[in-house]
Amino acid sequence: MKPFGRIIAVCLCLLLLPVFQACGRTEKTADKPTVIVTIFPQYDFIRRIAGDSVNLIMLVKPGSEVHGFDPSMSEMSEILSADLFVYVGGETDRWVDDLLRTNGQGLNAVALMDLVETVDEELSPGMQGEREERPEADEHVWTSPKNAIRIVNGLCDALCGILPDRADELRKNTADYVAELEALDEAFLAVMKDAKHTTVVFAERFPFRYLCDELGLTYYAALPGCSSNEEVALSTVSFLIDTVREQDLPGVFYIEFSDQKIANTIADATGCETWLLHSCHNVSKEDFDAGVTYLDLMRQNLENLKKAVN
Repeated sequence: MKPFGRIIAVCLCLLLLPVFQACGRTEKTADKPTVIVTIFPQYDFIRRIAGDSVNLIMLVKPGSEVHGFDPSMSEMSEILSADLFVYVGGETDRWVDDLLRTNGQGLNAVALMDLVETVDEELSPGMQGEREERPEADEHVWTSPKNAIRIVNGLCDALCGILPDRADELRKNTADYVAELEALDEAFLAVMKDAKHTTVVFAERFPFRYLCDELGLTYYAALPGCSSNEEVALSTVSFLIDTVREQDLPGVFYIEFSDQKIANTIADATGCETWLLHSCHNVSKEDFDAGVTYLDLMRQNLENLKKAVN
C-alpha cells in the first residue's frame, strides 16, 4: 500500500471504527485488555509474560511471509482500539508510521527496535544487494538472546501499564522467563569457547546480524535480511561455494520457509551439509498449533550452530 493510500485508509478506519469494532476478530472484555502484535516473537514473549490475562492477537498469520504484510482496514481499526500494540519498527513496518502519524498520541504502541541498541544492515563480501547512502537499521533484533532479554523486560513494563493490578504476577513471570533466556545465552556463548570455525555461511537472506555480533562470528550470505530479491546471482552462489571450500566449512545454513535450492546447490558442489537456522520471524501453522516457542526454536538453532562451528 502506497503511503498516501495508507493515510486515507487510516482516516477511513477512524471514521468507521465503531462498525469495525462490532465485527472484529476478538471480543474485548472488561477484565482482559487486548494486545495486538505484528509477528511471532512478540506474540510468544507476551504469552509467556501475560498468559491468558490478555486477549492476544498476532496480525501475520502462521506460515505467512512477514516482509510483504500489509494490514487490512479492519486490522488497522483493531489496532487503534487495542490497549497495547507491539511492532518491530524498521523498514517492514513503515505502514505503522502512517498509522501513528494519523492517530497522533492516542495509540499505546511499543516498537521492539526502541528497546535495544540497533545496528545497520550491511552488505558482507559477495552478498547480492545495493549499497544505500543511508543504510537501514537491522530490524531482526530478537535473534540475539541478550536482545530478547531486553525486549522481554520492556514488554513487561508495557504490560504492567495496562494490567497494574497484576504487575507482581507479570514481573514474576518475566523473571522466570529471563532466567531461561539467560541460560540460553550462556549456552550459545559456551559453544563458541572451543569453536573450530568462527565463520558461517547463509545460503539466502541473512537475519542474524545480532546473534553473529554477540558470538563473534564472521558471516557470508546471499542476501540482506530484508531483501526483496527472489533470484540470487550465479556470481553470489559461486562466491559462497568458494568460501565454504576455502574455509573448509562443514555446512551452510538456510532459514525457515526456504526452498533450500541455494543451500542444496552449495552442498552438491562442496560436499558440505545443510542446516536450518530459524529466525523466529514466523512459524508454520502446524508449529503454531503445537505451541512451539521462541525457546524451542532457538534451542534447535543452538544444536545446529554446534555442528557449524565444530
